[in-house]
Amino acid sequence: MRKNDKSLIIKNAKVVGNQSLKEKLVNILILNGIISKIYPSNENIFDTENYKIIYRTLPSLDLKGTSYISSGWIDAHVHCFEEIELYFEIPDIIGVNSGVTTIVDAGSTGADNIGIFYEKIKNIKTNVYSLLNISKTGIIAQNELSNLNNINIDIAVETANKYSNFIIGYKARMSKTVVGENGIIPLLMAKEIQKNKYLPIMCHIGSFPPSLEEITEILEKDDIITHCFNGKQNGILDNKTMMIKSCATRAYEKGVLFDVGHGKDSFNFNVSKVAKNNGIINFTISTDIYNKNRVNGPVYNLATTMEKFLYLGYSLEEVISSVTIKPALALKLKNKGLIKEGFDADLTIFNIENVSENCAKILIDSNGNKVKTTKLIKPIMTVVRGNYYECQLL
Repeated sequence: MRKNDKSLIIKNAKVVGNQSLKEKLVNILILNGIISKIYPSNENIFDTENYKIIYRTLPSLDLKGTSYISSGWIDAHVHCFEEIELYFEIPDIIGVNSGVTTIVDAGSTGADNIGIFYEKIKNIKTNVYSLLNISKTGIIAQNELSNLNNINIDIAVETANKYSNFIIGYKARMSKTVVGENGIIPLLMAKEIQKNKYLPIMCHIGSFPPSLEEITEILEKDDIITHCFNGKQNGILDNKTMMIKSCATRAYEKGVLFDVGHGKDSFNFNVSKVAKNNGIINFTISTDIYNKNRVNGPVYNLATTMEKFLYLGYSLEEVISSVTIKPALALKLKNKGLIKEGFDADLTIFNIENVSENCAKILIDSNGNKVKTTKLIKPIMTVVRGNYYECQLL
């Protein structure tokens, strides 16, 4: 179901992710795709004839005080360019159908093919943004940074300028399988690109070389490490001592932002647990979702990834902030991330279900480790720029 009114009243909503509205039932008035008014559900603000007309004519959703509402969920790391064979997905399947209002493609395309991607997303219901791969080819092959001729600083900056309403950052995949014999050089070139047009950099960490220590020495405050809780030898956990590596701690303390980027190979329950016990908290929760790890797991959807962090002891408020205000801050998405007057009317409506042990859900990390959870997150409706859609988790 889709409604194209762009104006709407949501009644009796329990807000999560806004401390000022916590524990309150509110009504939210949306006009022309923008949050116009937030007010307690027991107050009548329609005391003028003009507002009474608006109130009578607008469609409304009554959550009856039972369903939660948050700012629209943002998945800061997906792959949704349908023409890339290695990693592809249909944006609305992982977007509005799954309770996600905004998705950020993390480097599927580079300067050579981002124009095609930009044209393809124009009629998508979900908000779609892109991190430009520093390789002009994007991920048409696994080793896009093994040839330094694929990295052109001037072209990358020109492309970011050309698509400035679409490109919100850069992506550098710093794994041996991607960089070949080039080691840390592609990341140094990414930082040069950033100097010419300051946008966030998301850096993928994986197999050695380059080492995690080399990567974290170069990254600066507000740069993003994705796949932060992977179980690989070159990850943040020393598998011999079972301690967080000192270079990871230093990076965290200087303000490098840690993004989950779950994916097929990049999230481990134990690494996340040890990190949390040592004060290393992910800044953003993202999926690194594409068709294969959605259909076959272990990712499935953003809600399932969020459930893993509830299982690990994060509060619902912490989990919601990691898919709303924090990614909006990390990626400089203006007017998103909060339920606030004047902000975009991007909202996620969901239920929390506590089920019996017999109905417990099995959660699986990227290394095949399984846990059971009885606390489930069920997205039921997505609002994007005032249009609303029923969720259809596949």
